[in-house]
Amino acid sequence: MTIHPTAIVDPSAKIHSTCKIGPYCTVGRDVELSENCNLVSHVVIEGPSKIGANNRFFPFSSIGLAPQDLSFAGEPTRLEIGDHNQIREFVTINRGTVKGGGLTKIGSHVLVMAYTHIAHDCRVGDHVILANAATLGGHVIVEDWAQVGALCPIHHFVRIGTHAFVGGGTTITQDVLPFSKTSAERGTHAYGMNSVGLERRGFSKERLRKIHHAYKILLASKLNTTQALEKLKSEAHLGEDVEMLIRFVETSERGVIK
Repeated sequence: MTIHPTAIVDPSAKIHSTCKIGPYCTVGRDVELSENCNLVSHVVIEGPSKIGANNRFFPFSSIGLAPQDLSFAGEPTRLEIGDHNQIREFVTINRGTVKGGGLTKIGSHVLVMAYTHIAHDCRVGDHVILANAATLGGHVIVEDWAQVGALCPIHHFVRIGTHAFVGGGTTITQDVLPFSKTSAERGTHAYGMNSVGLERRGFSKERLRKIHHAYKILLASKLNTTQALEKLKSEAHLGEDVEMLIRFVETSERGVIK
């Protein structure tokens, strides 16, 4: 195996000869790493943790540490991770608790994106994607092929059904149906121009007046976006700011928030 000289590896850890342990990693006692695992750098793994083959852990991920549960009293609970998983930067995966069965378990072919948290006693199936900063409370079950979007808090004891898709920024407090698309409503609106910020950046009163006029037509009139742009372009002396605003809207591929 390849172990960087700055890494700290407990002598009792069972590490396959094909593994790579990068700079400043820490591998604790009762950790098992199967074939071709790669700890890129600054990875911490504590045990008891049993990790399968061909897993890659990116910098600053914390794996198998004690659960964030006040009832935990140092019992030898476990973490098990399958094969062919990608664990990205700053991911935290905690071991189980006695009251939850003592085991946190991750399947195979799972992508866990940066800043995701998988709490104690969770069960994550195969081919799951957990996007950036997805947060699984304790005892959550995520079934095979499910996808959880970025910035989604999942309440403890909730199940995410197989092949379900949870849209980004959605708070989940009840079970998510298999095969479903579940997402919070996105009631997002533009409320006029950022007048305070623009004043602080030294925009003149004339520039502010022209931008404010453009926003009144774009947002507050009864014209649709196309009609509002045509009206603006028909006016004289728009100024560079409004011309830039028009170009921005016209070149948008996904539409603009109004």
